[in-house]
Amino acid sequence: MASINVFKTELQVAKEICSFVEMKANEALARGTDFTVGFSGGSLQKYLCEHLPRISTDWSKWRIFFCDERLVSFEDNDSTYKYYRDNLIGKAPIHTENIFPINPNLSVEECAKDYTACLRKVFPGDDLPRFDLLLLGIGPDGHTCSLFPSHPLLEEKDVLIAPISDSPKPPPCRVTMTYPLINNARCCAFVSCGAGKAAILKTILAEQHEPLLPAARVNPTDGKVFWFLDDAAASMLKNSELFD
Repeated sequence: MASINVFKTELQVAKEICSFVEMKANEALARGTDFTVGFSGGSLQKYLCEHLPRISTDWSKWRIFFCDERLVSFEDNDSTYKYYRDNLIGKAPIHTENIFPINPNLSVEECAKDYTACLRKVFPGDDLPRFDLLLLGIGPDGHTCSLFPSHPLLEEKDVLIAPISDSPKPPPCRVTMTYPLINNARCCAFVSCGAGKAAILKTILAEQHEPLLPAARVNPTDGKVFWFLDDAAASMLKNSELFD
């Protein structure tokens, strides 16, 4: 069962998710391994860039990937990598070689293949790479990464990084992690704030209607899912059995 953590304010959520990342990073380092993590965009990127620089960790051991990315140049404001490049590097002692962006100069199909090859270099010998932590957001339609409701990619079983050229949310061309990779992670953490997310969170966490929405399909086979919500986002969950 998922662990649902509710905090009074968005600021508290931002601080708590960064403390959680710090804990997971240092757990990985204590095992004698690098810390492999997937970042997402949206409001999550703001929280991470604001508060991660304050944590205590060996940044040289971090390996940062992106759970999905829009196929735009690194100077385009739609680029998730651009946001982290401009707002995290320099604040935290992390080097660009520890961050793995897509190659936006390729076609979307070749970009996905190239990012898969990049993944393989960091996880050599692993048939199915196992991230320590994937940090995920959720859209108002229940999508996560670039996995959208009713899209064929929801049923992908083999490809780890998939191209998508018909995203219902612009820009249309993206690359995204798929469920075989996502659900092999040691830990997945969703972050969601604001009353605008309350209804979709109720559907995902309390009602779980079939077919399951994309975010509800995140269920690591040998790991756990954590949710970090503020009071506003969790407002329609308070009377559910989740908190009995």
